[in-house]
Amino acid sequence: MSTVDLARLQFASTSIYHFLFVPLTIGLALLTAWLQTRWHRTDEPEYLRLTRFFGTLLVINVAVGVVTGLVQEFQFGMNWSGYSRFVGDVFGAPLAMEGLAAFFLESTFLALWIFGWNRLSRRVHLATIWAAAAGGVVSAAFIMAANSWMQHPVGYSINSAGRAQLTSIGAVLTNPVFLRSFIHVVLAALITACVVMLAISAWHLRRGAHAPAFDRSARIALAILVPATMLNLLVGSELGVTEGEFQPMKIAAAEAQWETCQPCSFSLFQIGGGKDDQTPTKIIEVPHLLSLLATNTWNGEVVGLNELQAQYEQQYGPGNYVPNVFVQYWSMRVMAYLGSLVLLVGLWGLWRRKRLATSRWFLRVAIWTLPLPFLINTAGWVLTENGRQPWIVQGLQLTKDAASPSVGTTAVVVSLIVFIALYGVLAIVGWGLMARFARRELADEPAPETREETPELEPSY
Repeated sequence: MSTVDLARLQFASTSIYHFLFVPLTIGLALLTAWLQTRWHRTDEPEYLRLTRFFGTLLVINVAVGVVTGLVQEFQFGMNWSGYSRFVGDVFGAPLAMEGLAAFFLESTFLALWIFGWNRLSRRVHLATIWAAAAGGVVSAAFIMAANSWMQHPVGYSINSAGRAQLTSIGAVLTNPVFLRSFIHVVLAALITACVVMLAISAWHLRRGAHAPAFDRSARIALAILVPATMLNLLVGSELGVTEGEFQPMKIAAAEAQWETCQPCSFSLFQIGGGKDDQTPTKIIEVPHLLSLLATNTWNGEVVGLNELQAQYEQQYGPGNYVPNVFVQYWSMRVMAYLGSLVLLVGLWGLWRRKRLATSRWFLRVAIWTLPLPFLINTAGWVLTENGRQPWIVQGLQLTKDAASPSVGTTAVVVSLIVFIALYGVLAIVGWGLMARFARRELADEPAPETREETPELEPSY
């Protein structure tokens, strides 16, 4: 394995691990804010207890997520100095906005929310959690703007030194890839948090603990989960059409479509279809479905990998421009199939919503849906990033040209081993804490408070 491949593996491992926490942080902040809003409006103590319960999980998740995210910032300068030099003037702008504005907003108001119990008025305290949640969403927007620029570069020019420089931040923030991918990520975050809330509530309902409170949290999770999943499936389809326009190689690889077709069928499963197998055995083909997904038309044309390879060689010179087809094909199906499974579980829960506490089979299934959104998010991230290869910036810079020439294989191997070990420890600590607090009983009902004061925070914080 080359130094570049090792550096890619290192960045992929840290990115995937970090992305386990990011969607849950964004989604839990929104759900916690909604629970506190319900308490503010109704004065029902169950909503306050649920706010404090899921707020504890939010705080733990944020702490671990911040630690894992900081490592990525340093990797740009250490392992990818060629990339930083070439596009730093463009890529750095949305990252700076994220750090100076969005992350500052999120962290500041989350701290005010944590330490503001019994110190801020109820209305102001409620505003702090909504501000923290908004900060998380805005932070995701700037990160996705930077990533979308790598998928479809806009608003830049190449200066006399041969480097990319920003000419229009407005173009970066209105990039069609960004607009759809940002909505896709935010909805995925909401779905992740809803599944986690549903699974935890189902676990407590099975034990018969605090049934009225967790019945409410389960219903809230289901009421948001189903429409969010339906909408995200549609947004994901539209994102595929956009990527088909700007990154046709990514879409062709996701279907292992080596030859141009019109109309194009979609295979539910296939055997083969990798780099050395251009005639895979497709099992259960759905006619016209790939044309619909890639072009939004019944008989749309999808250009095959072989034709695109020839076009890219003519445009960019000799080289292999086909990504890992096996990874691309199956990551797309893992994302789509598990997303559909989550939707079915959600619809089942809505059907049983008035009898959740006695629906033993549904509660069992709901608990085991907990890992599904994390698998979906990981598959979606792999689909997005693997499909761009061998480019680190589509059409501008190859990944092999972005690596740091002064970093040797030994340094990357040692740091990769260290990162894996440290992240393994963080995984045990982080998820151990999440599991421990998720299994805890709800706090006792607080004593009556005035409308202008929030009650004391439970000692578990």
